[in-house]
Amino acid sequence: MSAPPQGPPGHGSPRPPEPPLIPLSEEDLAWLDRSILVGRRGWGRVHPNPMVGCVLVRGGRVLAEGWHREFGGRHAEAEALEHAGHDPAGATAYVSLEPCRHQGKTPACTDALVRAEVARVVYAVADPHPEAGGGGAALRAGGLAVDGPVWPEEAGRRENPAFFHGARTARPFVAVKLALSLDGMIAEAPGRRTRLTGADADAMTHRLRAGFAGVMVGGRTARVDDPCLTVRGGGASPRVPSARIVLDPDGELDPGCSLLRERDGRVDLFVAADADEARLERLERAGAHVHPVPRSRQGLDLGSVLDVAAETGIHSLLCEGGGRLATSFLADRLAGRLYLLFAPRVLGPGGVPGFPGLFPPGIWEGWRPAFQPELVGRDVLIVYGRADYH
Repeated sequence: MSAPPQGPPGHGSPRPPEPPLIPLSEEDLAWLDRSILVGRRGWGRVHPNPMVGCVLVRGGRVLAEGWHREFGGRHAEAEALEHAGHDPAGATAYVSLEPCRHQGKTPACTDALVRAEVARVVYAVADPHPEAGGGGAALRAGGLAVDGPVWPEEAGRRENPAFFHGARTARPFVAVKLALSLDGMIAEAPGRRTRLTGADADAMTHRLRAGFAGVMVGGRTARVDDPCLTVRGGGASPRVPSARIVLDPDGELDPGCSLLRERDGRVDLFVAADADEARLERLERAGAHVHPVPRSRQGLDLGSVLDVAAETGIHSLLCEGGGRLATSFLADRLAGRLYLLFAPRVLGPGGVPGFPGLFPPGIWEGWRPAFQPELVGRDVLIVYGRADYH
């Protein structure tokens, strides 16, 4: 096998911790792992579609690999069949997601596999969408041997969380990312911009942003850090620029800030419905798209923010802080993934905590490590997922 392709940050091993639902040989599982790794090449290019990979194998030899390269483009199975180079009849197709059975932007993958006379299909997880799911049954009806789903839905949510989330609700999938000191701080003091993580972690953050439709910060973070929130490295090439989102209840963002000077992707500014109109007009003239929503005790009603974001076409959000906004998403049970980058520093009692305030009882019971911790230069990335997040 060739070297595994680079995938999204923190994803690590493709082999889920859950036991397989059906008995398979170690060889089958290894080829299925490979299909997942190949599919990760689509990170940042295929969303809101899932990352999917396909490996065609016959006689222990790879005939071709394919992955969903671009939203609206060919699916992984069609890509692999196109590149098989010679007759794929009798091969086994290992696919990281159940082949689709419907005509959408591209023809049904089940039809392509049947026409190619592939003998067997092994797929990792079932497609959660009613209009696309059922591909396994369609393949069996077409005379193919089918093994799948091999893993439960939990494994699919682990690999493609926003896609599986979107099968249940129109609200965007929310992930929270914070850089923390070893004692859980995000800054040396209130209002002081503090660089914690190294260059490798910065590159990883840019690659992470590429897989989300929107990147969000709170108003205080926007004023203190003056970020651009664009993708500027990390080997990522997003299909479209992510929306850059600020939650700023009173519309206090500086119209001359980096977010509004940098034109790579729209800027959505969420404000309170009673914010000063003159301030909002200045921000709109500077290029911000202003969205009034109700206030809450913590600032803005986050459920309303997510509903409006969905109306603008945002299907996934990466919240990069600050601590109060991150805490609110977690405390309100509105986030499904947590990316924590720990730097080898201790800031002490004068620092700004990453998670200020109190959490409701039992809030952490649904959280589990999604992957093994990953060394990112001198820093460490730990990814958590919430099993009960819908």
